[in-house]
Amino acid sequence: MTKGGYGIIYKATWLINNETVILKRFENSKNNNKYFLNELKSNQLIDKVNNYIIQIYGFTKDPELEDYILIMEYASKGDLHKYLQNNFTNITWKNHKLRILRLISAGLDNIHDNKFIRRDFHSGNILLDVFQWKIGDLGLSQSENSESSNNEIYGVIPYIAPEIFKGSAFSKEADIYSLGMIMWEITAGCKPFANVKHDIHLIYKILDGERPNITEDTPECYANLMKSCWDPDPQKRPPIKEIYLALNSWFREGINETEFEQAEAKRKRLIESKKIGPEFAEKCHPEAIYTSRPLSALISKCLSTNSSSTISFGKKQDYNYNYISKEKELDIDIKGLSSQNITIQNSSTSLKKRNQEELNLETQENIGKRIKIS
Repeated sequence: MTKGGYGIIYKATWLINNETVILKRFENSKNNNKYFLNELKSNQLIDKVNNYIIQIYGFTKDPELEDYILIMEYASKGDLHKYLQNNFTNITWKNHKLRILRLISAGLDNIHDNKFIRRDFHSGNILLDVFQWKIGDLGLSQSENSESSNNEIYGVIPYIAPEIFKGSAFSKEADIYSLGMIMWEITAGCKPFANVKHDIHLIYKILDGERPNITEDTPECYANLMKSCWDPDPQKRPPIKEIYLALNSWFREGINETEFEQAEAKRKRLIESKKIGPEFAEKCHPEAIYTSRPLSALISKCLSTNSSSTISFGKKQDYNYNYISKEKELDIDIKGLSSQNITIQNSSTSLKKRNQEELNLETQENIGKRIKIS
């Protein structure tokens, strides 16, 4: 069906009871089985009474490759992104968006209550089984007290909290940042930053505070909660219980009902005028990557580039980052290139340093060639 950062997913039929199940094969687990064991352990330790987590039925082994395979519950309706793509026009604020987020936040609350961190949290591992939304793919989850090094980090760049790119470990607060991006995706029907290449330039923009544009139909109370989730300072992000209580008060108790009624009316007008929804969004960039992948190289590059900078959470610096939004082709004689030859008007010292470093990385390969700077 698909391939993730460290495993391949198959759909199969369990012959004993003719049930459709998922088989998750962990590549090369004969020699390195830590992700297999971690997912098995995480699933067993996290309380599943409330049915917010995809169940594991058991495990087996590939007879030829000797890779370990998990046998898991099959979510027949697919992932959240697929659901949004197929149903966005009919997904109302009160009956759908708030309900979906309430169930997702209940699942994340269940994980955090058991002192685990979800990590790698995005719309691709939020799954729909008939009417119940569940969180799956716990292979990268970890105890909140465990330590992780950068070379073990997998993920999808737009959903990863900025502090992770600066060398911090994953945390409950990082999960909350990811939830903020999922909140935005539910409002827009599109994945965040789908129109740009997912590379170091996007990471720099995220570090500098760039977030997706909030849709016009988003209620103020919802927008404020979402923005608090993606605050650059992890300590300013609300805990999952606070998020759940807010969503529950809007969905169950009718708090801020007028805001959501007005938002629903505006949502319908925007859809009629073709200003919102996946079919009207910008074309997805061919290098926008939404499968989990190892990001240690990009993180190491960020750390080395920012080592001499003065970035701090929640504070504006004396300098501004002015990114060049359009690609420009330049004929550059790389062989004669030096820091004295490069001048980018209205750019910060840090940005010039970044561009110079990236040019220098390609010096040997691109001598005399035509290159792009974005």
